[in-house]
Amino acid sequence: MDTPVSFEGVTTFLAVAETLSFTKAATRLGIAKSAASRRVADLEDALGVRLLHRTTRKLHLTDAGAEYAAQARRAVGVLNDANEAVRDRGDAARGRVRITAPADLGATYLPSVLQSFRRKYPEISIDAVLASRRVDLVAEGIDLALRFGALEDSSLVARKIATASSYFVASPAYVARRGVPATLADLAAHDVVLFRAPRGTLRVELESCDRRGQTEAVELRAMLTGDDLSFVHRAALDGAGLALLPWFLVAPYVESGRLVQVLPRYRARGADGHLVYPSSRLLSKRVALLIEHLLAELKALRAEPSDRAPRANANAKAKS
Repeated sequence: MDTPVSFEGVTTFLAVAETLSFTKAATRLGIAKSAASRRVADLEDALGVRLLHRTTRKLHLTDAGAEYAAQARRAVGVLNDANEAVRDRGDAARGRVRITAPADLGATYLPSVLQSFRRKYPEISIDAVLASRRVDLVAEGIDLALRFGALEDSSLVARKIATASSYFVASPAYVARRGVPATLADLAAHDVVLFRAPRGTLRVELESCDRRGQTEAVELRAMLTGDDLSFVHRAALDGAGLALLPWFLVAPYVESGRLVQVLPRYRARGADGHLVYPSSRLLSKRVALLIEHLLAELKALRAEPSDRAPRANANAKAKS
């Protein structure tokens, strides 16, 4: 008799296949590393095939493991659809929605937006997964994702919400200590904090806000870099240098005076932001309700400096 395959074993294997780490997979699933390893080993025994190559340093999917992971993701998605279809019987405005978003964006905007949604639909609970990594929506049972950047997975349905333009900002302390650049050429003399940039000089395409579509390449001296927007934002607040950050993230700090805008005539056109969800799933009523709510409420992500009331910027102060 064939050994039955455990659903827990399948989902654990999918987490390991995505992270290529038993430790990371166990943390994601909230289990011990030893339990994750045991589940995958039991799955391999049940299937009679090796799914992973294990060495002391790395994990690799075998050919069979890669094929099984692809098939299993689809199977888990179908099962999740069946679960959702049953749960949606009766009152559709109840149940749970799982949403994922970048940690920095999620912490800034999602709490108030999700709370306003729950005031309208108190029987719908929200589970927010905030992470810098790209979450596998099917494998982790995620209903909806808020993402910026290229949409690499063609199996996802995408609804565009914004294009994130970035602007130069600095802390008042940095401006007092180092002054402000009056022209793009002056940037060479300033320390710059950058997001996901290599160390050293970096060329950036900046667009003139006065002459839309006209761009100019400039070299920035990246003295501090980070792969998380919150890190770059915090460094700018602490006076580490000029930072090129999405306006939706820094706008409240500019309004409060904790940051000042520098070279306001220039911006870096950023990535498009989308709400995405698996196309293989029947969209439940509660997920559809949340999508429409987010499209209406995340207006701040589409804001530009020109949308705010006139206020002195660092360059204007420097000239006075």
